[in-house]
Amino acid sequence: MNRSSQDSDWQADVQRYGLRRPFLKEQSIWAVWSYRFGRRVDRMQSGLAKKVLTSFYWLWFRLLETAVGISLPKAAVIGPGLRIWHFGGIFLHPDVRIGANCTLRQGVTIGNRVADGPVPVIGDDVDFGAYAQVLGGVRIGNGCHIGALSVVLCDVPDGATAVGVPARVILKSGVQ
Repeated sequence: MNRSSQDSDWQADVQRYGLRRPFLKEQSIWAVWSYRFGRRVDRMQSGLAKKVLTSFYWLWFRLLETAVGISLPKAAVIGPGLRIWHFGGIFLHPDVRIGANCTLRQGVTIGNRVADGPVPVIGDDVDFGAYAQVLGGVRIGNGCHIGALSVVLCDVPDGATAVGVPARVILKSGVQ
């Protein structure tokens, strides 16, 4: 990924916030910026600048994680247009892959079910309700909705909704 595509990812993130000065109005965008910054630093050529910026990134990441309760590790792969509504209690596993234009809300956890287990793969345009959890090596298709407080432990096909504990998949034509 080159610099211009990284810049366009960041621009897509900012556009999803739809605010004139999102840094002043939304704490969650600080975490998104930190994630994009960390990804950019990782792609730098080795040298003193990379070492200094990596040290700054880790300090900033830990302070921000503590301050706003959002953990977006730079190892995760997150497409452009990430939108986080509210902040607090949002944790992503470092190996997770999330598509473009996804929306997270407070309390969302996306990770593995057991140590060293597989992690979810999230498609494009997925909307997560507050406190939703997606755990294990599941695939969430494009255009899905994950209901608030849902615990998703199975695949969700494109365009479906998952609700409940454990989550039931509701297709546009009815319950699966």
